[in-house]
Amino acid sequence: MVAEENGRASTKSQKLGKENMAVTRASLFSPPPAMVSPIRFSRHDAPQPFNSNRYSLPRKPLKITAKSEKTQLSNRKTNPRTQTQIESDDDDGGIPMEDIKIIARFKSRHNYIRVLEVSRRATDHPLAGSRLLLLDAPGNIHSISFLVKSLTDTYFDVFATLPPILPASGPVAILGFGAGSTARLVLELYPDVIVHGWELDPSVIDVGREFFGLHKLESQYKDRLFIYIGNALTAAVKDGYSGIFVDLFSKGSLIPELQDPNTWEMLRRRLTKCGRVMVNVGGSCVEAENKRRDGKVVMEQTLAAMRTVFGDQLHVLKLGKRSSEDSTLALTGPLPDRKAWKTAIPHKALRHYVDMWVPL
Repeated sequence: MVAEENGRASTKSQKLGKENMAVTRASLFSPPPAMVSPIRFSRHDAPQPFNSNRYSLPRKPLKITAKSEKTQLSNRKTNPRTQTQIESDDDDGGIPMEDIKIIARFKSRHNYIRVLEVSRRATDHPLAGSRLLLLDAPGNIHSISFLVKSLTDTYFDVFATLPPILPASGPVAILGFGAGSTARLVLELYPDVIVHGWELDPSVIDVGREFFGLHKLESQYKDRLFIYIGNALTAAVKDGYSGIFVDLFSKGSLIPELQDPNTWEMLRRRLTKCGRVMVNVGGSCVEAENKRRDGKVVMEQTLAAMRTVFGDQLHVLKLGKRSSEDSTLALTGPLPDRKAWKTAIPHKALRHYVDMWVPL
């Protein structure tokens, strides 16, 4: 799902909140007093008892709509259909308010944390039966999990296609761990992969353990999953990572360090030979707290910085059917044989992503 105070790790390409469809955030989404949590290093720490009294729950449920890789709040009083706008340009794509529940809301040292639950009664909606982790004021979704399925139909699924094209040596790093959406897919699909997850905010890890099954994941894969609390850009292992997932957002925007070629040169040096980086670079669908941090512009600046380091060995994949919904991922290294790559992906529903990569 990692939050960087100087830049937050997560997305995102899904979001809640739009100026023309805003709920009264003053009443529902205004952050409670800040709660400072100490930064610590954790490696399968025993989870602390979760204090539900910290949370402020709204009196009224919310209504959300889904647009491709993003989610928006809606204050419409009517009961819109649950068909998504991906299928109909004139459809609101909303979920009835009684099908949305906020189960946690508080402010940590680094993030404005909210956990939402979408009822399975919203049968035709792509988020039905999901839990969502929001970490910034605009409401970008940083982690997602479903009760009855592993795949998310989001960029996390694209991340899960990376391990088959990585060298066998070295663990993978997830910079921007969130509540563990990427880690869960990688661990479940690839039994030989070791995951090092980096997250700045310990409260995000606590929430992941309590509401997203992270504690169970740690217990199940205790020899393959290692979580570190700290600045994700300091992540390193002696012999290098075979692959690095970069999902670093802060306050609804890619962290500024990712627009600096020096950052990508540093990450390149932390790879093993033939290692790769896959990056969520966001796009127009990402709404930042700072309106001057336009999602598309920041995406283009980030890709330009990557191009400086990786040259022609840089490919992109775009999700979303309309320009206002675009969500982009980047992949370093030469494009492998597509047929062999598809064959090596264990889940057939993920294989179509291989054909979506194009040179930058």
